[in-house]
Amino acid sequence: MYNDLRTAVRDGFGRVRSELEELVRIPSVSAPGFDPQQVRRSAERIGELLTASGFDGVRLLEIEGAHPAVYGEIPAPDGAPTVLLYAHHDVQPPGPEDEWETTPFDPIERNGRLLGRGTADDKCGVVVHLAAIRAFGGDVPVGVKVFMEGEEEIGSANLGAFLDKHRELLSADVIVIGDAGNWAVGAPALTTSLRGLVDCIVEVRTLENAVHSGMFGGPVPDAITVLARIVASLHDERGNVAVPDLLHAPAGDVDLTEAEVRSQAGAVEGLELVGDGSLTARLWYQPAISVLAIDAPPISEAINQLVPVARAKVSLRIAPGQDPQRALRALVAHLEANAPWGADVTISPGALGDACRLDATNDASVIFKQAFGIAYGTETVEMGVGGSIPFVAAFEEAYPHASILLTGVMDPTSQIHAPNESLSLIDLERGILGEAIALRMLAESA
Repeated sequence: MYNDLRTAVRDGFGRVRSELEELVRIPSVSAPGFDPQQVRRSAERIGELLTASGFDGVRLLEIEGAHPAVYGEIPAPDGAPTVLLYAHHDVQPPGPEDEWETTPFDPIERNGRLLGRGTADDKCGVVVHLAAIRAFGGDVPVGVKVFMEGEEEIGSANLGAFLDKHRELLSADVIVIGDAGNWAVGAPALTTSLRGLVDCIVEVRTLENAVHSGMFGGPVPDAITVLARIVASLHDERGNVAVPDLLHAPAGDVDLTEAEVRSQAGAVEGLELVGDGSLTARLWYQPAISVLAIDAPPISEAINQLVPVARAKVSLRIAPGQDPQRALRALVAHLEANAPWGADVTISPGALGDACRLDATNDASVIFKQAFGIAYGTETVEMGVGGSIPFVAAFEEAYPHASILLTGVMDPTSQIHAPNESLSLIDLERGILGEAIALRMLAESA
Protein backbone atom coordinates (compact mmCIF):
# COMPACT_ATOMS: atom_id res chain seq x y z
CA MET A 1 0.00 0.00 0.00
CA TYR A 2 1.24 3.48 -0.93
CA ASN A 3 4.25 1.89 -2.62
CA ASP A 4 4.57 4.80 -5.05
CA LEU A 5 5.01 7.20 -2.14
CA ARG A 6 7.41 4.85 -0.35
CA THR A 7 9.57 4.65 -3.46
CA ALA A 8 9.49 8.41 -4.05
CA VAL A 9 10.44 9.20 -0.45
CA ARG A 10 13.22 6.62 -0.42
CA ASP A 11 14.64 7.75 -3.76
CA GLY A 12 14.51 11.42 -2.75
CA PHE A 13 15.98 11.04 0.72
CA GLY A 14 19.53 11.90 -0.28
CA ARG A 15 18.28 15.27 -1.49
CA VAL A 16 16.34 15.77 1.75
CA ARG A 17 19.39 15.11 3.90
CA SER A 18 21.51 17.44 1.77
CA GLU A 19 18.93 20.21 2.12
CA LEU A 20 18.69 19.74 5.88
CA GLU A 21 22.46 19.89 6.26
CA GLU A 22 22.58 23.02 4.11
CA LEU A 23 19.93 24.74 6.25
CA VAL A 24 21.67 23.73 9.48
CA ARG A 25 24.85 25.40 8.22
CA ILE A 26 23.01 28.73 8.21
CA PRO A 27 23.22 30.00 11.83
CA SER A 28 19.73 31.48 11.88
CA VAL A 29 19.61 32.37 15.58
CA SER A 30 16.72 34.78 16.11
CA ALA A 31 17.69 35.84 19.63
CA PRO A 32 18.86 39.41 20.27
CA GLY A 33 22.60 39.87 19.89
CA PHE A 34 22.92 37.52 16.92
CA ASP A 35 23.17 38.54 13.27
CA PRO A 36 19.61 38.99 11.93
CA GLN A 37 20.92 38.69 8.39
CA GLN A 38 21.46 34.98 8.99
CA VAL A 39 17.73 34.54 9.69
CA ARG A 40 16.99 36.41 6.46
CA ARG A 41 19.52 34.27 4.61
CA SER A 42 17.75 31.15 5.91
CA ALA A 43 14.38 32.49 4.79
CA GLU A 44 15.67 33.32 1.34
CA ARG A 45 17.18 29.87 0.89
CA ILE A 46 13.93 28.20 1.96
CA GLY A 47 12.13 30.33 -0.59
CA GLU A 48 14.45 28.98 -3.28
CA LEU A 49 13.79 25.41 -2.12
CA LEU A 50 10.02 26.00 -2.22
CA THR A 51 10.24 27.28 -5.78
CA ALA A 52 12.36 24.30 -6.80
CA SER A 53 9.78 21.99 -5.20
CA GLY A 54 6.91 23.30 -7.32
CA PHE A 55 5.35 25.96 -5.09
CA ASP A 56 3.77 29.09 -6.54
CA GLY A 57 3.65 32.60 -5.13
CA VAL A 58 6.78 32.07 -3.07
CA ARG A 59 7.76 35.17 -1.12
CA LEU A 60 8.95 36.50 2.20
CA LEU A 61 6.27 37.78 4.54
CA GLU A 62 7.53 40.76 6.51
CA ILE A 63 6.29 43.20 9.09
CA GLU A 64 8.20 46.00 10.77
CA GLY A 65 10.62 44.81 13.45
CA ALA A 66 10.14 41.10 12.79
CA HIS A 67 12.30 38.39 11.29
CA PRO A 68 10.93 37.26 7.90
CA ALA A 69 8.64 34.31 7.38
CA VAL A 70 8.41 32.36 4.12
CA TYR A 71 5.23 31.59 2.17
CA GLY A 72 4.38 29.42 -0.82
CA GLU A 73 1.30 27.66 -2.14
CA ILE A 74 -0.03 24.97 -4.43
CA PRO A 75 -3.69 25.49 -5.45
CA ALA A 76 -6.20 22.84 -4.43
CA PRO A 77 -7.72 20.53 -7.04
CA ASP A 78 -11.51 20.82 -7.33
CA GLY A 79 -13.19 19.56 -4.18
CA ALA A 80 -9.95 18.96 -2.29
CA PRO A 81 -9.16 20.52 1.10
CA THR A 82 -6.36 23.01 1.68
CA VAL A 83 -3.65 22.21 4.22
CA LEU A 84 -1.38 24.79 5.85
CA LEU A 85 2.02 23.32 6.71
CA TYR A 86 3.89 25.20 9.44
CA ALA A 87 7.51 24.96 10.55
CA HIS A 88 10.05 27.47 11.81
CA HIS A 89 13.52 28.11 10.44
CA ASP A 90 15.02 30.08 13.32
CA VAL A 91 17.06 28.24 15.94
CA GLN A 92 18.33 28.54 19.49
CA PRO A 93 21.81 29.93 20.25
CA PRO A 94 24.42 27.15 20.14
CA GLY A 95 25.50 27.40 23.78
CA PRO A 96 28.98 26.29 24.90
CA GLU A 97 30.74 24.96 21.81
CA ASP A 98 33.12 22.82 23.85
CA GLU A 99 30.15 20.67 24.90
CA TRP A 100 29.35 19.74 21.29
CA GLU A 101 30.69 16.70 19.49
CA THR A 102 30.74 18.85 16.35
CA THR A 103 30.75 22.53 15.54
CA PRO A 104 27.08 23.44 16.19
CA PHE A 105 26.43 24.59 12.63
CA ASP A 106 28.50 21.92 10.89
CA PRO A 107 26.25 18.82 10.94
CA ILE A 108 27.72 15.35 11.24
CA GLU A 109 26.23 11.86 11.50
CA ARG A 110 26.67 9.74 14.62
CA ASN A 111 25.01 6.33 15.01
CA GLY A 112 22.23 7.07 12.54
CA ARG A 113 21.54 10.54 13.92
CA LEU A 114 22.36 13.92 12.41
CA LEU A 115 23.90 16.29 14.97
CA GLY A 116 23.71 20.06 14.69
CA ARG A 117 21.74 23.06 15.92
CA GLY A 118 18.35 23.04 14.22
CA THR A 119 18.45 19.45 12.98
CA ALA A 120 15.48 18.58 15.20
CA ASP A 121 14.13 22.01 16.17
CA ASP A 122 12.94 22.78 13.60
CA LYS A 123 14.66 22.71 10.25
CA CYS A 124 13.65 19.08 9.99
CA GLY A 125 10.07 20.38 9.93
CA VAL A 126 10.92 22.48 6.88
CA VAL A 127 12.37 19.57 4.90
CA VAL A 128 9.63 17.14 5.96
CA HIS A 129 7.01 19.44 4.42
CA LEU A 130 9.07 19.97 1.27
CA ALA A 131 9.81 16.29 0.75
CA ALA A 132 6.24 15.15 1.44
CA ILE A 133 5.01 17.44 -1.33
CA ARG A 134 7.74 16.35 -3.75
CA ALA A 135 6.77 12.71 -3.22
CA PHE A 136 3.71 13.34 -5.41
CA GLY A 137 5.84 14.23 -8.43
CA GLY A 138 3.93 17.43 -9.21
CA ASP A 139 0.45 15.94 -8.81
CA VAL A 140 -0.34 17.02 -5.25
CA PRO A 141 -3.85 15.80 -4.29
CA VAL A 142 -4.69 18.65 -1.88
CA GLY A 143 -4.17 22.37 -1.77
CA VAL A 144 -1.05 23.29 0.16
CA LYS A 145 0.13 26.48 1.81
CA VAL A 146 3.39 26.67 3.72
CA PHE A 147 4.28 29.18 6.42
CA MET A 148 7.85 28.99 7.69
CA GLU A 149 8.20 31.31 10.69
CA GLY A 150 11.43 33.04 11.69
CA GLU A 151 10.71 33.90 15.34
CA GLU A 152 9.45 30.82 17.15
CA GLU A 153 12.55 30.53 19.33
CA ILE A 154 11.98 34.04 20.70
CA GLY A 155 8.34 33.43 21.54
CA SER A 156 6.59 34.19 18.22
CA ALA A 157 5.91 37.70 19.49
CA ASN A 158 4.86 38.91 16.04
CA LEU A 159 2.88 35.87 14.92
CA GLY A 160 -0.41 37.52 15.82
CA ALA A 161 0.51 40.46 13.61
CA PHE A 162 1.41 38.10 10.75
CA LEU A 163 -1.94 36.30 11.09
CA ASP A 164 -3.84 39.59 11.24
CA LYS A 165 -2.10 40.92 8.13
CA HIS A 166 -2.29 37.66 6.14
CA ARG A 167 -5.37 36.02 7.62
CA GLU A 168 -7.00 35.13 4.31
CA LEU A 169 -3.71 34.18 2.67
CA LEU A 170 -2.95 31.62 5.40
CA SER A 171 -6.48 30.25 5.85
CA ALA A 172 -6.85 26.49 5.48
CA ASP A 173 -9.07 23.55 6.35
CA VAL A 174 -6.29 21.70 8.16
CA ILE A 175 -3.24 23.21 9.89
CA VAL A 176 -0.27 20.91 10.45
CA ILE A 177 2.26 22.36 12.88
CA GLY A 178 5.47 20.42 12.35
CA ASP A 179 7.22 21.50 15.55
CA ALA A 180 6.53 18.60 17.91
CA GLY A 181 7.93 15.10 18.17
CA ASN A 182 7.50 11.39 18.57
CA TRP A 183 6.88 9.28 21.67
CA ALA A 184 10.22 7.54 21.05
CA VAL A 185 12.49 6.66 18.16
CA GLY A 186 10.32 4.59 15.84
CA ALA A 187 7.12 5.40 17.76
CA PRO A 188 5.06 8.14 16.07
CA ALA A 189 2.83 10.53 17.98
CA LEU A 190 0.36 13.35 17.73
CA THR A 191 0.82 15.95 20.44
CA THR A 192 -2.57 16.77 21.94
CA SER A 193 -1.68 18.96 24.93
CA LEU A 194 0.89 21.60 25.79
CA ARG A 195 1.63 23.39 29.02
CA GLY A 196 1.63 27.17 29.00
CA LEU A 197 4.33 29.48 30.31
CA VAL A 198 4.59 32.29 32.84
CA ASP A 199 7.86 33.78 34.01
CA CYS A 200 9.16 36.70 36.00
CA ILE A 201 12.31 38.16 37.51
CA VAL A 202 12.39 38.51 41.28
CA GLU A 203 14.86 41.04 42.71
CA VAL A 204 15.82 41.06 46.37
CA ARG A 205 17.57 43.99 48.05
CA THR A 206 18.72 44.03 51.67
CA LEU A 207 21.25 46.89 51.68
CA GLU A 208 21.84 50.16 49.89
CA ASN A 209 25.35 48.95 49.11
CA ALA A 210 27.71 46.12 49.97
CA VAL A 211 29.27 46.09 53.43
CA HIS A 212 32.00 44.05 55.16
CA SER A 213 30.72 40.54 55.93
CA GLY A 214 32.77 40.26 59.09
CA MET A 215 31.64 43.57 60.54
CA PHE A 216 27.93 43.20 59.78
CA GLY A 217 27.38 39.49 59.18
CA GLY A 218 25.08 37.99 61.80
CA PRO A 219 22.31 40.50 62.32
CA VAL A 220 22.22 41.75 58.71
CA PRO A 221 21.11 39.25 56.04
CA ASP A 222 22.64 39.24 52.56
CA ALA A 223 20.46 39.28 49.44
CA ILE A 224 21.54 35.86 48.14
CA THR A 225 20.44 34.13 51.36
CA VAL A 226 17.09 35.90 51.23
CA LEU A 227 16.64 34.99 47.57
CA ALA A 228 17.51 31.36 48.31
CA ARG A 229 14.80 31.18 50.98
CA ILE A 230 12.24 32.69 48.59
CA VAL A 231 12.93 30.27 45.73
CA ALA A 232 13.05 27.35 48.20
CA SER A 233 9.46 28.19 49.17
CA LEU A 234 8.24 27.43 45.65
CA HIS A 235 8.19 23.67 46.35
CA ASP A 236 7.07 21.56 49.29
CA GLU A 237 9.23 18.89 50.92
CA ARG A 238 8.25 16.32 48.24
CA GLY A 239 9.05 18.66 45.38
CA ASN A 240 5.47 19.56 44.45
CA VAL A 241 4.78 23.16 43.42
CA ALA A 242 3.72 25.02 46.58
CA VAL A 243 2.13 28.06 44.91
CA PRO A 244 -1.61 27.92 45.73
CA ASP A 245 -4.51 28.23 43.26
CA LEU A 246 -2.76 26.64 40.28
CA LEU A 247 -4.69 24.20 38.11
CA HIS A 248 -3.82 20.51 37.73
CA ALA A 249 -5.29 19.06 34.52
CA PRO A 250 -6.58 15.48 34.19
CA ALA A 251 -3.82 13.03 33.32
CA GLY A 252 -3.69 11.06 30.07
CA ASP A 253 -3.57 7.34 29.42
CA VAL A 254 0.13 6.82 28.70
CA ASP A 255 3.00 6.94 31.15
CA LEU A 256 6.77 6.73 31.27
CA THR A 257 8.90 4.63 33.55
CA GLU A 258 11.32 6.24 35.98
CA ALA A 259 14.20 4.70 34.03
CA GLU A 260 12.94 6.32 30.81
CA VAL A 261 12.65 9.76 32.42
CA ARG A 262 16.07 9.49 34.05
CA SER A 263 17.66 8.38 30.78
CA GLN A 264 15.96 11.02 28.63
CA ALA A 265 16.84 13.80 31.07
CA GLY A 266 20.40 12.61 31.67
CA ALA A 267 19.87 12.54 35.45
CA VAL A 268 22.98 12.00 37.56
CA GLU A 269 23.21 8.75 39.51
CA GLY A 270 21.30 8.93 42.78
CA LEU A 271 19.13 11.91 41.86
CA GLU A 272 15.58 11.49 43.18
CA LEU A 273 12.62 12.42 41.02
CA VAL A 274 10.31 14.85 42.80
CA GLY A 275 6.58 15.44 43.03
CA ASP A 276 3.50 13.21 43.21
CA GLY A 277 1.37 11.56 40.55
CA SER A 278 2.22 9.67 37.38
CA LEU A 279 5.35 10.80 35.58
CA THR A 280 3.50 12.00 32.49
CA ALA A 281 1.09 13.89 34.75
CA ARG A 282 4.04 15.65 36.35
CA LEU A 283 5.60 16.33 32.95
CA TRP A 284 2.50 17.37 30.98
CA TYR A 285 -0.53 18.15 33.13
CA GLN A 286 0.74 19.65 36.39
CA PRO A 287 2.40 23.02 37.01
CA ALA A 288 6.19 23.02 37.24
CA ILE A 289 8.50 25.76 38.50
CA SER A 290 12.17 26.13 37.66
CA VAL A 291 14.76 28.76 38.54
CA LEU A 292 16.37 29.47 35.18
CA ALA A 293 19.08 31.93 36.19
CA ILE A 294 20.47 33.92 39.08
CA ASP A 295 22.25 37.27 38.96
CA ALA A 296 24.77 37.44 41.79
CA PRO A 297 28.54 37.77 42.00
CA PRO A 298 30.28 34.72 40.54
CA ILE A 299 32.63 32.79 42.80
CA SER A 300 35.62 34.14 40.88
CA GLU A 301 34.63 37.66 42.01
CA ALA A 302 33.63 36.84 45.60
CA ILE A 303 35.00 39.04 48.35
CA ASN A 304 34.22 39.32 52.06
CA GLN A 305 31.10 41.41 51.70
CA LEU A 306 27.37 41.10 52.26
CA VAL A 307 25.83 41.11 48.79
CA PRO A 308 23.16 43.84 48.70
CA VAL A 309 21.08 42.71 45.71
CA ALA A 310 20.38 39.45 43.87
CA ARG A 311 17.96 38.44 41.13
CA ALA A 312 16.47 35.22 39.82
CA LYS A 313 14.41 34.36 36.75
CA VAL A 314 11.56 32.07 37.75
CA SER A 315 9.72 30.03 35.12
CA LEU A 316 6.29 28.50 35.73
CA ARG A 317 4.85 25.95 33.30
CA ILE A 318 1.07 25.91 33.64
CA ALA A 319 -1.35 23.06 33.05
CA PRO A 320 -3.83 22.97 30.15
CA GLY A 321 -6.88 25.01 31.13
CA GLN A 322 -4.95 27.40 33.37
CA ASP A 323 -5.38 31.13 32.72
CA PRO A 324 -1.86 32.64 32.39
CA GLN A 325 -2.76 35.97 34.00
CA ARG A 326 -4.26 34.26 37.02
CA ALA A 327 -1.20 32.01 37.29
CA LEU A 328 1.09 35.04 37.16
CA ARG A 329 -0.85 36.76 39.94
CA ALA A 330 -0.60 33.62 42.08
CA LEU A 331 3.15 33.35 41.49
CA VAL A 332 3.81 37.00 42.28
CA ALA A 333 1.70 36.86 45.43
CA HIS A 334 3.57 33.77 46.63
CA LEU A 335 7.00 35.29 46.00
CA GLU A 336 6.09 38.49 47.83
CA ALA A 337 4.50 36.64 50.76
CA ASN A 338 7.55 34.44 51.28
CA ALA A 339 10.21 37.15 51.43
CA PRO A 340 11.77 36.87 54.91
CA TRP A 341 13.09 39.51 57.27
CA GLY A 342 11.54 42.53 55.61
CA ALA A 343 13.76 42.52 52.54
CA ASP A 344 12.69 44.65 49.57
CA VAL A 345 11.30 42.45 46.79
CA THR A 346 10.50 43.64 43.27
CA ILE A 347 8.79 41.37 40.75
CA SER A 348 9.08 42.10 37.02
CA PRO A 349 6.60 40.01 34.98
CA GLY A 350 7.90 38.43 31.79
CA ALA A 351 6.43 36.06 29.22
CA LEU A 352 2.86 34.80 29.16
CA GLY A 353 1.92 31.81 27.00
CA ASP A 354 -1.33 29.87 26.80
CA ALA A 355 -1.53 26.14 27.40
CA CYS A 356 -3.73 24.14 25.07
CA ARG A 357 -5.47 20.85 24.41
CA LEU A 358 -6.10 19.76 20.84
CA ASP A 359 -8.97 17.59 19.61
CA ALA A 360 -7.62 14.27 18.35
CA THR A 361 -11.02 12.92 17.30
CA ASN A 362 -11.56 15.10 14.22
CA ASP A 363 -11.23 13.51 10.80
CA ALA A 364 -7.84 15.04 10.02
CA SER A 365 -6.31 13.83 13.28
CA VAL A 366 -7.64 10.32 12.77
CA ILE A 367 -6.22 10.29 9.24
CA PHE A 368 -2.78 11.47 10.35
CA LYS A 369 -2.69 8.84 13.12
CA GLN A 370 -3.50 6.15 10.58
CA ALA A 371 -0.95 7.49 8.10
CA PHE A 372 1.87 7.62 10.61
CA GLY A 373 0.96 4.13 11.76
CA ILE A 374 1.38 2.91 8.18
CA ALA A 375 4.68 4.74 7.70
CA TYR A 376 6.24 3.65 11.00
CA GLY A 377 4.65 0.22 11.19
CA THR A 378 3.27 0.78 14.68
CA GLU A 379 0.34 2.52 16.36
CA THR A 380 0.44 6.29 16.73
CA VAL A 381 0.46 7.56 20.33
CA GLU A 382 -1.49 10.57 21.58
CA MET A 383 0.81 12.40 23.95
CA GLY A 384 1.29 15.62 25.82
CA VAL A 385 4.33 17.85 25.99
CA GLY A 386 5.56 19.69 29.04
CA GLY A 387 6.99 22.51 26.98
CA SER A 388 5.07 25.42 25.52
CA ILE A 389 4.22 26.48 21.99
CA PRO A 390 2.19 29.63 22.71
CA PHE A 391 1.46 30.35 19.05
CA VAL A 392 -0.87 27.33 18.83
CA ALA A 393 -3.46 29.43 20.64
CA ALA A 394 -2.98 32.16 18.03
CA PHE A 395 -3.82 29.70 15.23
CA GLU A 396 -6.84 28.44 17.19
CA GLU A 397 -8.13 31.99 17.59
CA ALA A 398 -7.47 33.00 13.98
CA TYR A 399 -8.90 29.82 12.42
CA PRO A 400 -11.53 28.41 14.79
CA HIS A 401 -13.00 26.07 12.16
CA ALA A 402 -9.70 24.51 11.05
CA SER A 403 -8.42 21.18 12.34
CA ILE A 404 -5.06 21.83 14.03
CA LEU A 405 -2.48 19.05 14.45
CA LEU A 406 0.92 18.98 16.12
CA THR A 407 3.36 16.59 14.47
CA GLY A 408 7.11 16.19 14.16
CA VAL A 409 10.04 13.81 13.94
CA MET A 410 12.21 14.81 16.88
CA ASP A 411 12.25 12.43 19.86
CA PRO A 412 13.00 12.57 23.61
CA THR A 413 16.72 12.03 22.96
CA SER A 414 17.02 14.89 20.45
CA GLN A 415 18.39 17.31 23.09
CA ILE A 416 16.68 20.33 21.58
CA HIS A 417 17.92 23.67 23.00
CA ALA A 418 20.99 21.82 24.32
CA PRO A 419 24.42 20.83 23.03
CA ASN A 420 24.47 17.91 20.59
CA GLU A 421 20.94 18.45 19.29
CA SER A 422 20.24 15.57 16.95
CA LEU A 423 17.66 13.82 14.80
CA SER A 424 17.08 10.18 13.86
CA LEU A 425 17.55 9.93 10.10
CA ILE A 426 15.34 6.84 9.95
CA ASP A 427 12.50 8.73 11.64
CA LEU A 428 13.04 11.66 9.29
CA GLU A 429 12.31 9.39 6.34
CA ARG A 430 9.35 7.77 8.12
CA GLY A 431 7.93 11.17 9.01
CA ILE A 432 8.07 12.34 5.41
CA LEU A 433 6.28 9.21 4.25
CA GLY A 434 3.65 9.55 6.98
CA GLU A 435 2.85 13.13 6.01
CA ALA A 436 2.63 12.24 2.31
CA ILE A 437 0.27 9.33 3.02
CA ALA A 438 -1.86 11.58 5.23
CA LEU A 439 -2.21 14.20 2.49
CA ARG A 440 -3.39 11.53 0.03
CA MET A 441 -5.82 10.13 2.60
CA LEU A 442 -7.20 13.63 3.22
CA ALA A 443 -7.89 14.02 -0.49
CA GLU A 444 -9.53 10.59 -0.66
CA SER A 445 -11.73 11.32 2.35
CA ALA A 446 -12.90 14.58 0.77
